[in-house]
Amino acid sequence: MAHGAPPRGEKPLHWIGSAKRDFLAFPDPVKSDMGYALGLAQLGGKHPHAKPWKGEGPGVFEIVESYAGDTYRALYTVRFEDAVYVLHAFQKKSPSGIRTANPDIALIHERLKRAREDFEAGR
Repeated sequence: MAHGAPPRGEKPLHWIGSAKRDFLAFPDPVKSDMGYALGLAQLGGKHPHAKPWKGEGPGVFEIVESYAGDTYRALYTVRFEDAVYVLHAFQKKSPSGIRTANPDIALIHERLKRAREDFEAGR
């Protein structure tokens, strides 16, 4: 074995609230692309489409995919050492252009808090 710690491998993926159900309702090409990006996050990498999400500080990323004229988003956090948490998955419907709608921002904030509590409880 090489010097140093063994490879850490894949971090578990945890879904908060309805994120998994919402994600599974996305069109197959969107699920495939986003699933690949989440898989990279589990391995400690970052997909080129994953951008830092400014609403909650460092360690929260957003994946945006367009398909058939619609825009889909998934937000996840890598703040916790041994897990990736998917906080929210939704179809962008905000009439305000590129900005994330306030109800979605509030939901992401609440789910990040729940992810922290889950992680600290030793899930």
